Amino acid sequence: MSEQNTKVAEPNPRATEHGRPVRANPLHAFLRGSAGRNLGLVIALALLLVVGAITSGDRFLNLENMLTILRYASIIGVVSIGVTFVITAGGIDLSVGSVIGLTTVVASLTSVQMAAAQSSWLLMVIVALAVGAAAGLVNGVLIAYGKVVAFIATLAMLIGARGLAELISGRRTQVVSNRDFLEVLRADLLGVPILVWIFAVVAAGGWFLLNRTTFGRRTIAIGGNLEASRLAGIKVRRHLVYLYVLAGFTAGIGGIMYLGRTTAGTSTHGLLVELDVIAAVVVGGTLLVGGRGTIMGTVLGVLIFSTLINVFTQNNLDTSIQALARALILVGAVLLQQRFAAQGPRRRLKNAVRTDAAAAN
Repeated sequence: MSEQNTKVAEPNPRATEHGRPVRANPLHAFLRGSAGRNLGLVIALALLLVVGAITSGDRFLNLENMLTILRYASIIGVVSIGVTFVITAGGIDLSVGSVIGLTTVVASLTSVQMAAAQSSWLLMVIVALAVGAAAGLVNGVLIAYGKVVAFIATLAMLIGARGLAELISGRRTQVVSNRDFLEVLRADLLGVPILVWIFAVVAAGGWFLLNRTTFGRRTIAIGGNLEASRLAGIKVRRHLVYLYVLAGFTAGIGGIMYLGRTTAGTSTHGLLVELDVIAAVVVGGTLLVGGRGTIMGTVLGVLIFSTLINVFTQNNLDTSIQALARALILVGAVLLQQRFAAQGPRRRLKNAVRTDAAAAN
């Protein structure tokens, strides 16, 4: 049998059924697209705002509470942007929470703060970013060149970074005394906290990097088919290292934001943040199996979780109920992902069969 007869036909938009053209449903196509998925997230966020307004009234709707939601979302959001790239490429990073704790401890060391006082507060920022990027580099090298499974490598970093932070700090909280550093990170710009502006800038940069650059296209290609990407000439191992360095770098930014918000560095900063980050990324529409990522979806996912927590807090609901609700949302998002991922191949096969049948007639 010739190769032409054995090859599965690609979906044909002009395929016919019983001699008539088969037209795709525009509404269905829109809902399955990125715009449709983001619209669903926007509706979910709007419903949460309505629930908050009904149950808490002015306490929820006032400007200060809205800024509180954004402040909480900003740190998780920045770290989520980096992890979005890793998951889009089919990886995972469980270590970002511990890396945050390590960066806050190292950046708030007395020696670092003294050096910053003699030079510039930016030294503390550089140290935090360098520590985060270094942790990501270790993850990336272990995964890409050491062939260690991403789950195991980042789990080891989760444990190791937290332990190293405890050893360096002696399990003591280190107070940030650099006033210039605190004044910058605790300031407002146009009435909006600087932490929220940092989140906005990182999100915009992440969107541009994923959607408008070769780096982003390669990330999606690796998540879709790693071996095909390698055969196409993409330096897969080097690119994976870059992705984990990026995730560590955003965790370093998160550590800086923690220092500005709490005015202290401690090994407990970032505890279990990785769970909130992964949940926000998955709820936002990035596929856990890789091949599809969305920065806008991640931003909306972060806002949904931060608003949900605020609504629960405003109504004095038990933290156990909060944890249960977040878990149910995460499970529901994963189930929806699996359903849509399974529908795609079935629909392509059905279209291919219709095309072959039309050609035979």
